[in-house]
Amino acid sequence: MNSNHKGNAAELAIAAEAAKLGLTVLMPLTKHERYDLVLGIGGQLLRVQCKWGKRRGDIVFASLETSRRCRDGYVRTRYTADEVDAIGVYCDELKSCFLIPIAVAEGKAAISLRLAPARNGQRAALNWAEQYQLGAVAQLAERRRGTAEVRGSNPLSSTPEAAVEAASVEEVGAHQFRNHFGYYLERASAGTEVLVSRRGKPHARLCPPQS
Repeated sequence: MNSNHKGNAAELAIAAEAAKLGLTVLMPLTKHERYDLVLGIGGQLLRVQCKWGKRRGDIVFASLETSRRCRDGYVRTRYTADEVDAIGVYCDELKSCFLIPIAVAEGKAAISLRLAPARNGQRAALNWAEQYQLGAVAQLAERRRGTAEVRGSNPLSSTPEAAVEAASVEEVGAHQFRNHFGYYLERASAGTEVLVSRRGKPHARLCPPQS
């Protein structure tokens, strides 16, 4: 398949998987948008650019650069938060769909999702495929939405932004936090407060920089 066929296949696969999960799936009527689909997840509409992912050993790799020809030659561009809210990746070898927040993928030429631990023992700054499975992302978003709705009757702050931040809390065990440190570092940078527990008791807290 050429790149256009792969892009179309990825878009259809992600839309079908989202529909199976009960998510809202919308498509733009106008052409030349930077996103392919709009998915309704956790009460929000997310602009999603769909990409074909290729398995390379223990990694799912997807290119995020686009190129177009102009008078001065080819111009390469990368995605920003102003254009899309997430990157959807479909890996045909795994028959799996992934959804990566733009906070993780913004400005990058490519994204790699790791399926197994690195042979050199690296743990930091890794993107784990299991964390970005479309189904897992949708479930997490719905849980956060439920938490926010419960707290909505008793505002946590006078500003909507602060209320959203306060409601965006993720709990994780120390073992998982250690093995997926890069992922949780990105989550905290994007505004999520990460609570780390050890043997069932609170152990540490990773906060967004503005906190």
